[in-house]
Amino acid sequence: MAPSTLVLLRHGESQWNQENRFTGWTDVPLTDRGRQEADRAGDALRAAGLLPDRVFTSVMMRCVHTVWRILDRLDRSWTPVEKNWRLNERHYGALQGLNKDEAARLMGAETVRLWRKSFSGIPPADAEAPAQLRRDRRYCRVALTDLPSAESLEMTLRRVMPYWQHVVVPRMLCGGTVLIVAHGNTLRALTAFLHGMTHDSVTQLHIPNGVPAVYEMDAAAQVVSRYVLNMKK
Repeated sequence: MAPSTLVLLRHGESQWNQENRFTGWTDVPLTDRGRQEADRAGDALRAAGLLPDRVFTSVMMRCVHTVWRILDRLDRSWTPVEKNWRLNERHYGALQGLNKDEAARLMGAETVRLWRKSFSGIPPADAEAPAQLRRDRRYCRVALTDLPSAESLEMTLRRVMPYWQHVVVPRMLCGGTVLIVAHGNTLRALTAFLHGMTHDSVTQLHIPNGVPAVYEMDAAAQVVSRYVLNMKK
């Protein structure tokens, strides 16, 4: 088993990021700014000599398109890419599509803040979501009981961990560089796990769009060091 490098990257700005809306599992495209952020992330990885041997990402277009642009900037379009629903964004239930400021005005700023930032807060569920998702070809082979109607950050972490433990970690133990392109809350959950963060401290954790966080990992898939790449405008 060899040491490896892990790079965590949130996708570039999406249309609903720009509009300040709860996105969750809604599939929305990158903005012009988001495409530029993906390009800059690729350039930063190239400048740092961090060329991924394998990429893991979600099945949402904002992540997939970010991966395409990064690999294009690295001239590594041949790099193996694996997409999986377990890396999707946290499901925001009935909040999906709502403007965040409007939701805070209607439901109370503190209530919405806890739904968004706390480890265990669960937003109002969308009871129809699992059945609707099952009709999407991306999820037609996922057990209905695994498809969410709403998720806390804790539930998101429980969804991500089997994929991390059984797919990502075995690949990291082969050595080289692994890139995960995912979402703000997916990466909040994974970052909290990697750092052993307390539930209270997670409320302060923010993952910016398009900024690579680099982890040097030991042969037991434990964090040795972490740094963030300098992004040039």
